[in-house]
Amino acid sequence: MIIRDRPDTWQILTAVRGSVLPQVTPSILIFTLIACSVVALDRLTPLVPHLNSGAYTVFGIGLSLFLGFRNNAAYDRWWEARKNWGGLLADLRSFAREVEVFVDDEARRREMLSLSLDFLHAHRMALRRLPFPDTGYGAAFGSSAAPACAALNAVSDALGRARHEASVDGFGAMRLAERLASMNLHQANCERIANSPLPFVYSLLVYRTSWLYCLLLPLALVQDTGWLTPIFSAVVAYMFLGLAEVTEELSHPFGRSKNALPLDSICRAAEISLAPHMNIPAPEPLAPKGHYLS
Repeated sequence: MIIRDRPDTWQILTAVRGSVLPQVTPSILIFTLIACSVVALDRLTPLVPHLNSGAYTVFGIGLSLFLGFRNNAAYDRWWEARKNWGGLLADLRSFAREVEVFVDDEARRREMLSLSLDFLHAHRMALRRLPFPDTGYGAAFGSSAAPACAALNAVSDALGRARHEASVDGFGAMRLAERLASMNLHQANCERIANSPLPFVYSLLVYRTSWLYCLLLPLALVQDTGWLTPIFSAVVAYMFLGLAEVTEELSHPFGRSKNALPLDSICRAAEISLAPHMNIPAPEPLAPKGHYLS
């Protein structure tokens, strides 16, 4: 995720990190060259047709509405993913406080909290489809078919042992089990988002129509704008293809793009919150690098 203060005018015009300009620049250059070719042919030959700009405006309005619909759908996915990860962090903090209240045995408390951090990191790595490390949080469950579920099951097993050893009473065990159920619900919601992408036909249609629009645009502009046609074509291509690329990034909120959710930072915030309950030093929070927070 890009984290930066309000940019000034120069920064708005020149900022590249976090924008989609690197992804769409090749396409913009193609459309600019095509527009230059159309203008040159129009000046040298009578073969270039001049399209009616009124009809072309209707085409642009339709494309804008479709892009707006897709942008809303993609942002809804991103925002729902952010709410679920916020819910996971809140549940983990509440779980740590409840463990402190209900579980008498210090070693069992530390085990349950350590396993809960294993769960959070395993969930992060599974969503991002990352390889599991050899050491650290989540490493013990990397060989499981469902690492996050295995880690949460381990927390539940530790709670069951604590109940069997009478280090937690029935009410405390019930409250902690309810907290684990809430964490499981947020996990399932995130997996639903990750495993149910926007229908491919949306991406196919929006990119095809955007390319078609930009290819035909010089034919509608060349008669009135002349050699300014390549500039207008480049601006329109950046607008439509850029928005299409933004929606593509937002529709994958758990990815590694610059606009994806900062899952590493959220996991580190959980480690900091649980450190006092585990009687260990709290790590430093992650800081943005080049305005990027992973």
